[in-house]
Amino acid sequence: MPFLETPIADLFLFEPQVWEDERGYFFESYNQATFAKHGLDYTFIQDNEAKSSKGVLRGLHFQKGAAAQAKLVRVTQGEVFDVAVDLRAGSPTYLKWFGTYLSADNKRQLLVPRGFGHGYLVTSETAVFNYKCDNLYNKEAEGGVLYDDPVVGVDWPQLDVPYQLSDKDKVWERLT
Repeated sequence: MPFLETPIADLFLFEPQVWEDERGYFFESYNQATFAKHGLDYTFIQDNEAKSSKGVLRGLHFQKGAAAQAKLVRVTQGEVFDVAVDLRAGSPTYLKWFGTYLSADNKRQLLVPRGFGHGYLVTSETAVFNYKCDNLYNKEAEGGVLYDDPVVGVDWPQLDVPYQLSDKDKVWERLT
């Protein structure tokens, strides 16, 4: 089965089947029927891509209310440590986080459902990060959690360079 469960309900790792030979490789990065067969019925309507250098930490972001987004995220060049935080009030895993390495080499993808905060730290010299969203971005509905909020307690990898955050990612309110 290409979907691996995580310790958080509804949060899945997707490991596509990869066909390799002397010419290179081929894989389906997304197939709606494959996802639906496993009870994952999403209609993705926006694709995004970001290129970042080592130490860039983006997140932890989410969209509020009707603008909430599910995301299917992957890396097409380099490697990141990818994190999802359960922000669903009433969930048995509320404020729990899950982190995994996504890379161009392992071709893993993380399916982040609505109601989660999401972010990543670039661990290679550069990385190209791609994600599909099931809802359009809405600036007015933007939200975030500080990457180092002690209530969540994400154990980010230590690097040989300082973390680089956007101005907005430095000032999200703490959950405490």
